[in-house]
Amino acid sequence: MKNFINLKDIPARDLRRILNDAKKRKKKRKKLNTLDLDNDKPLKGKLIIQMYEKQSSRTRLSFHLSIAQLGGGTITIKANELHLGKGGETLADTAKILSTYGDGFMLRTDSDKKIEDFSKNLTIPTINLLSPSSHPCQVLSDIFTVEEVKKKPISKLDICWIGDCNNVLNSLIATSVKFKFNLNVACPKSYRPPKFVMDWVKKNKRKVNFFDDPKMAVKNADVIFSDKVVSLNDKVNKAKKIKDFKNYRINSSLMKKTKKNSTIFLHCLPRGNEVSEDVFLGKQSKVWQQALNRTHVQKSILLYCFGKLR
Repeated sequence: MKNFINLKDIPARDLRRILNDAKKRKKKRKKLNTLDLDNDKPLKGKLIIQMYEKQSSRTRLSFHLSIAQLGGGTITIKANELHLGKGGETLADTAKILSTYGDGFMLRTDSDKKIEDFSKNLTIPTINLLSPSSHPCQVLSDIFTVEEVKKKPISKLDICWIGDCNNVLNSLIATSVKFKFNLNVACPKSYRPPKFVMDWVKKNKRKVNFFDDPKMAVKNADVIFSDKVVSLNDKVNKAKKIKDFKNYRINSSLMKKTKKNSTIFLHCLPRGNEVSEDVFLGKQSKVWQQALNRTHVQKSILLYCFGKLR
């Protein structure tokens, strides 16, 4: 049994095994319908419990489909539907109940501590669907998309992030260390990643390049990533934050500053004003392929947790 909580805690060789498995599984599904099962049905008889404390579209739908195609079953619950923290039931007791009824547990939470506490008390695999400091399933599937489109290992590519330094970027930074690729980040100085993230990078003898000017950051970029500047649950002065990022909008003019005509654009969605319509819907954008690939990679993440990778 393995957990999938933070990319920094998973060996690079295991992350590569997940990506390789996802590539094979995607290829084998070319002639199958959406709800046709994978031929090996590796999760047959398994029940995966999903719990959401925050809104979700792509993660919820893609994992539901992932589990179904692997032959497993899933139930989705909301945190406020449980006795968790209410009626005298502790998190440890809830974890024991979940371990009794289910074979795996997945959590989208507003607390890093909560998912760590669950993983310590569960006797079944735990998968992080999103937490304040990490979005591992999103970013590993993004790596898959980059390599699929560029037809190269990500270690040979220059990656650029423009925008807010959030949980998605934290996980992207982790993969830059694991897969040893160059990562440029353009954002205002006051929004750079927390110290614990950068201390870990330094400890692993890697470097992330920061730029105040996005035009400098994108110069050699093979891939430009972004995310919504103001997320749904951001507890900040939203007007000020939007103003602080006004010079970091990704538009056709900025895309032309790259030295390569083949530069692609990725966005984990939902989008906001951080990207122009012509870039988001243009030829360089691979956002729909990126969203689709969540299903394929998440299947292999599940199999990794259950010790069933081929």
